[in-house]
Amino acid sequence: MSGDGFLGYSTSFMLDFVVCALVLIVPVLVYSLWQAKFGRQFSLHRRLQTGLGLVLLVAVAAFEVDLQLVQGGWQKVMAKQDLSAEALQRKVADVRPVLLIHLVFAVSTPVLWAVTLVLALWKFPRPPVPGAHSRLHRVLGWASSVDVTLTSVTGLLFYYVAFVR
Repeated sequence: MSGDGFLGYSTSFMLDFVVCALVLIVPVLVYSLWQAKFGRQFSLHRRLQTGLGLVLLVAVAAFEVDLQLVQGGWQKVMAKQDLSAEALQRKVADVRPVLLIHLVFAVSTPVLWAVTLVLALWKFPRPPVPGAHSRLHRVLGWASSVDVTLTSVTGLLFYYVAFVR
C-alpha cells in the first residue's frame, strides 16, 4: 500500500484507486438515475445505489487508513515529489484551499447518501415502487447526486493540483 501509485505519479496505490473510483462513480450514478426515472427499473436502481454506497464506504475507509496511518498524511505523500523544500511549501499552500473545498463535499456526501439510502430502504416496499416517500426521496437523491458529483470533481482537482501539476 505504501508504494507509488499506478497512474504514474508520486502518490500511493489507494490514492490512485480512489481517483479511478471518482471517475467511474458519476457515470454509474447517472445510469442508476436513468434507470429509475426513465426505465422505471426501481429494483435495479436500489441495487446500484446500495452497491455504490457499500463500495464507496469500503474504498474511502481503505483510503483513509492508507493516507492517514500508512502514508502519514497527504503532505507526506506530496513530499515524495522531487521538489525543493521551498517549492513543496508553496505547493502545499496552493493545494490547501482546493482540499478544503473538496472536504466540504467529501464529508457531506456520505452523510447525505446514508440518509437517502437508509430512508429509501426503510420507507419503500420490496420490490420498490413509487409511493408516499417518493417526493422526499427525489429531493434527497438529487442533493446526494449533486454532492457526490462535486466530491468527484473537487477530488480530481485536488489530485491534479497536488500530484500532477
